[in-house]
Amino acid sequence: MTLLDPGGRGPAVVALGGGHGLFASLSALRLMSDRLTAVVTVADDGGSSGRLRAEMDVLPPGDLRMALSALCDDTEWGRTWRDLLQHRFHSQGSLDQHAVGNLLIVALWELLGDTVTGLDWVGRLLGARGRVLPMASVPLAIEADLVDVAAGPEAAPHVVRGQSAVATAPGRVREVRLIPDDPPACPEAVAAVDAADWVVLGPGSWFTSVMPHLLVPELSAALHRTTARRCLTLNLSDESGETHGMTANDHLSALQAHAPELRFDVVVADPTVIEDIEQLQAHCTALGARLLLRQVGVGDGTARHDALRLAAAYRDAFEGFLGDVGTSAR
Repeated sequence: MTLLDPGGRGPAVVALGGGHGLFASLSALRLMSDRLTAVVTVADDGGSSGRLRAEMDVLPPGDLRMALSALCDDTEWGRTWRDLLQHRFHSQGSLDQHAVGNLLIVALWELLGDTVTGLDWVGRLLGARGRVLPMASVPLAIEADLVDVAAGPEAAPHVVRGQSAVATAPGRVREVRLIPDDPPACPEAVAAVDAADWVVLGPGSWFTSVMPHLLVPELSAALHRTTARRCLTLNLSDESGETHGMTANDHLSALQAHAPELRFDVVVADPTVIEDIEQLQAHCTALGARLLLRQVGVGDGTARHDALRLAAAYRDAFEGFLGDVGTSAR
């Protein structure tokens, strides 16, 4: 099923994020445009990606692989290659839990000597509807200041380093940084943001997948200057560890603290998970954005986005249809 107008290619959209959150936004956006670019965080240091990163000194391929899988051609060919990319080995040896797609991507990088070219070749294999690019040209590390909420507002922060550690460490993230702090952005990613009609940020792990894009100087500059309209997609719940106990307004406050000059046109939120809609509305207005309330979850009680519902919300956002739905919508 598609929401794309017959014969149309849709707007030029750049989606930024990583992991399952970016997979969700791309799965929706592919239903309404053929002109997609995914810009993917490259700070993962866990699992198969972390092992390859450490052993081969390459960008972590896992989030890039997931984005490519989300954009695969919806045919037997595309779905078969997608399933192969996502397949993980199960063994007692060194291949255990390595994703086939991670190995394929790293092999192409080694063979071709160019990160973007290698990703483009995998995209061709999948018949991908769009392009996948890293947000930076070098692998990054994430460092965060965390505070113990139970110790009170005056508690001194402690430093946690590494994407997987930040994602799971107890405490509230006060500030997040990249190492190195001035990494080179992927030039093709910057160019895509400059040329976009829409830029979509989120959903996803807020401090380790969403906000890192705002900390790469050249990419952040492009996000601030682009003539594209900007859409922020809020999560369906907080996450244990990284954003435990954070409300939708807390998510916006954290983003604003790291990029105070960045403005949005639309904020997409599911009304069934918003604690105080009036407060969120006021916060969105302060960001220059209209709040678009739509049910975008699967409706089974789990914090998973429904691709078709999210695509319909994006279409409403892009077309300026911003009437709200009630909190009881199911």
